[in-house]
Amino acid sequence: MNKLTDFERYVIEEKGTERPFSGEYYKHDAKGLYLCKKCHTPLYRSDDKFNAHCGWPAFDDEIQGAVTRHIDADGRRTEIVCSQCGGHLGHVFEGEFLTPNNVRHCVNSISLIFQGLDETYAPTSNQFATLGAGCFWCVEAIFKNLKGVVNVTSGYCGGEAQNADYKSVCSGKTGHAEVVHIEFDPEQIDFMTLLQVFFESHDPTTLNRQGNDKGPQYRSVVFAHNAEQIEQTNEMIAKLESAKVFDAPIVTQISAFETFYPAENYHYDYFALHGEEPYCQIVVRPKVDKVKALFAALQKA
Repeated sequence: MNKLTDFERYVIEEKGTERPFSGEYYKHDAKGLYLCKKCHTPLYRSDDKFNAHCGWPAFDDEIQGAVTRHIDADGRRTEIVCSQCGGHLGHVFEGEFLTPNNVRHCVNSISLIFQGLDETYAPTSNQFATLGAGCFWCVEAIFKNLKGVVNVTSGYCGGEAQNADYKSVCSGKTGHAEVVHIEFDPEQIDFMTLLQVFFESHDPTTLNRQGNDKGPQYRSVVFAHNAEQIEQTNEMIAKLESAKVFDAPIVTQISAFETFYPAENYHYDYFALHGEEPYCQIVVRPKVDKVKALFAALQKA
């Protein structure tokens, strides 16, 4: 994923808003595509952009499947986010009759990058996997060391936007699981290999628990991005159970991926930055060392 500045993180990850009439694309009228600033997924076409005189770029349609809607916590507005990475875009409004489509996507310029028609656009071939295997400090440290893994972001999945924060998730009442959102190059590492590491790195037989970390937020879960990932996860579980690798039944949940909510910034690279803390020494380091030994050939130099 694209590295963000502090202000970009404020808008895209913390759901902030840029000042009206200040954004780069407010009156932008070139022909091309508008992409997500964070993951570069195409979101809007220039043909669907119009001047709503609201101070922010406005679109009356989106590229199919690219944008997801959520009701704000106050129930008054509908937020729009990138369907791929969950990055905050702005809000959507209907019933204003500004265009025949009768819809206005009001988007922060800072959430977008523009790809002109005269530029060569090569969509990324990278894919995504979203996995929960207990505390994301540990899981992040394990996967970020694998060859072919482009980026690993800790965060929350399975619940709603209004409670996607660490304190709420730790209550165990939000529906969220602590997860890592993995961007990977399938030419270097495939999803089945990621699943092998996933099942070796935690206990998939304990329901809503990993060691002393208890609660549904620590459940073993695969948030599948497509039907193929569902089939491959079921296939992997069937093979593990047939081989009796574990003494108890596997309880790993398989759910369809909807939206990923990035965790607060202080969680990123937690093990790398706080490796001497007791939790990291007692819980995280043994798991990281185990995976490094089992999958030595997959480790980055």
